[in-house]
Amino acid sequence: MEIKKILVSQPKPTTEKSPYFDIANKYNVEIVFRPFIKVERLTSKEFRQQHISVLDHTAVVFTSRHAIDHFFNLCADLRLTIPETMKYFCTSESIALYIQKYVQYRKRKVFFGATGKIEDLVPCMVKHKVENYLIPMSDVHNDDTKNLLDKHKLRHTECVMYRTVSNDFTPEEAFDYDMLIFFSPAGIASLKKNFPDFEQKKIAIGTFGSITAQAAINAGLHLDIQAPNPEAPSMTAALEQFLKAQKK
Repeated sequence: MEIKKILVSQPKPTTEKSPYFDIANKYNVEIVFRPFIKVERLTSKEFRQQHISVLDHTAVVFTSRHAIDHFFNLCADLRLTIPETMKYFCTSESIALYIQKYVQYRKRKVFFGATGKIEDLVPCMVKHKVENYLIPMSDVHNDDTKNLLDKHKLRHTECVMYRTVSNDFTPEEAFDYDMLIFFSPAGIASLKKNFPDFEQKKIAIGTFGSITAQAAINAGLHLDIQAPNPEAPSMTAALEQFLKAQKK
C-alpha cells in the first residue's frame, strides 16, 4: 500500500506550523483538508419552535466557538438586543477571548474554566448561583451537562441553536484518496451518504476517538490507524507513525 494522497476531514489549519504540513513534506504526501460535515445554525423559525426566551436568562454558557457564532448570529436573526448585564461562562480562556468578536470583553462578565471541560467550569458557576443559565447546543448532544447542572441545583435551559449536517461532495470533486481520516461518527455517516456504494479496497482509514472508531467498524470499514493510543496521543503522531512504518 503506497500512500500518496490523504484526506483529513477537518478544516485547513490556520497556521503553517501545523504538524500536518511537516508530515506532508517529510513523507512526500499530499494532504487535503476537506470536512465531511459542517455546522449550520437553526433558522429563527426553527428556534422559536422550542419556546425558549433568550432574554429570560442572565448568563450564557459556551463550550465552543461554534456556539458563540451561532448564538450571536441567531440572536441577530431574532432581532434580540443582548443586555449589557448578560454574563458569559466559557469552558476555556480561548473560547472566552473569542467573545470579543461580538461584545466588549469585560472580566466582570466573562468567566472561563482551565481545562475546556464543563466539569471544571461548574465551580465558577456555583459561585454565581443566582444566575439563570442558557446553554446553546448542537442537535447532537447527550444529557451529561444537564445532569451535572441539575446535580449542583443551577437554574439552566439547554437549547439547540445549531446542527451538524453532511458536507456533500459535488460531482466535479475527485475522490482519489489513498487514505481517509475521520474525527467523528458524523463524518463516517457522511461518507456513506455521499458514497453509498463505497468500497474500501486498498484505501487506508484512520479515526480519532473510540466512538469514531466504533462507528467506522460498524460501517464495515477496516481501521489502519486508531488514535489516540499509548504511543501516539494525537492524530498527527499516529499518522506519522503509520507513514514511517509504510516507508520501511
